[in-house]
Amino acid sequence: MTTLRFEDGTVHVRTDDPRAEDALATLSSVESDPRSGGYRAPAMQYAEIRDALGAAGLDFDDRVAVTEELSLSTTYDLRDYQQAALDAWLDADSRGVVELPTGAGKTVLAVGAMVAHSVPTLVVVPTIDLQDQWIRELETEFDVPVGRFGGGEQRQEPITVSTYDSAYLRADDVGGDFGLVVFDEVHHLGGQGYQDIPRFLTAPARLGLTATFERPDGAHEQVAELVGPRVYHLDVDDLAGEHLADYEVRRIEVELTSDERETYDEAQSTFVNYLKRSGLSMQSGSDYQKLVMRSGNDPRAREALLAKQRARDVMMNSDAKVDKLARLLARHRDDRVIIFTASTDLVYRIARRFLVPPITNETGTKERREILERFRDGTYDTVVAANVLDEGVDVPDANVGILLSGSGSEREFTQRLGRILRPKADDSTALLYELVSVETAEERVAERRR
Repeated sequence: MTTLRFEDGTVHVRTDDPRAEDALATLSSVESDPRSGGYRAPAMQYAEIRDALGAAGLDFDDRVAVTEELSLSTTYDLRDYQQAALDAWLDADSRGVVELPTGAGKTVLAVGAMVAHSVPTLVVVPTIDLQDQWIRELETEFDVPVGRFGGGEQRQEPITVSTYDSAYLRADDVGGDFGLVVFDEVHHLGGQGYQDIPRFLTAPARLGLTATFERPDGAHEQVAELVGPRVYHLDVDDLAGEHLADYEVRRIEVELTSDERETYDEAQSTFVNYLKRSGLSMQSGSDYQKLVMRSGNDPRAREALLAKQRARDVMMNSDAKVDKLARLLARHRDDRVIIFTASTDLVYRIARRFLVPPITNETGTKERREILERFRDGTYDTVVAANVLDEGVDVPDANVGILLSGSGSEREFTQRLGRILRPKADDSTALLYELVSVETAEERVAERRR
């Protein structure tokens, strides 16, 4: 007899059948476990183990399999591209990542996947705000209890929504209870610690959702191993004009003041000269991490790191950008505007000067929701934010975005563009202004991203 069990984030196989042992020997992920007298593998290999035993024509007692069936249905009428994405995922054995732009309805796609399988499902999300949104959506759509891991609550139900942090803590305990797992903003699995979440889950069906799958550090390759490859992709241009608003990106170049230029050039020179001596190219995130590590005991590395920060602050927070912002806000006084920055200090500077509500990582959840609700109902026509609206927040419709500063990454740019792309009732074109300090690293990064 051969028996499969879930134990502490692993699949344990006990067998006295030599044919089963031969089948298991073909799987590199399965190792002998002398202590328990059987074999053991990461929980994510459950489907592979089950398929290998089945292909060998063996009967086995599968105590891992999720036998509970849910009666799920949806009132959503999937758009053609959402249905195509769902079909592509189902055709890929219900494993893989779907990449769609912000505002394209990835949650609707996930609901379709949940209906197609109708099994206990774990949804993993990066933030409490996004967790709240998913729970509201699923409670509205399905007549089943929806549980929560995170936000001060640990309540498991047939459908449970968890933050990544809570899933990391709970996966080795509950990893055998779900037949489908949905990873929203799946690129977060590129983080080393979070990769244990899918490893500890037996769920054969795995759906990753993101607007930007590929990561500069190459970690999307690990995501593909854990969840499945990218099975469907559309970008903003594929949907603009029909399912998303038409859009226009206007790049505005601004000059540093003479004092800002002097500070920038001096700091940038210090940074670049150190790179030449150190052999670091800064072409990857690992080079930056090396610089940070060296700064702990190398005064020159620390000087270079501080110089890089000074140069970055000058080019991103220049006076000319704020002056140009004043003219843009005057031009769009009748529009709904979101101002994006990478600096909390700049957010408060803008909030004081233009009397617009600020949202930063220092803004409490209740206050943030109140600001966004007032933006939604028209009480506020402009908000300014530092990074926190990039993902995981249900942002009301806006038709103008002003990007003052950011990391320059394609992911960040795509997410911010997506904040203004929801279809407009009057079929108007969404505008994203990108303010760039000329003759700085910001200019080169913006050009490379394009």
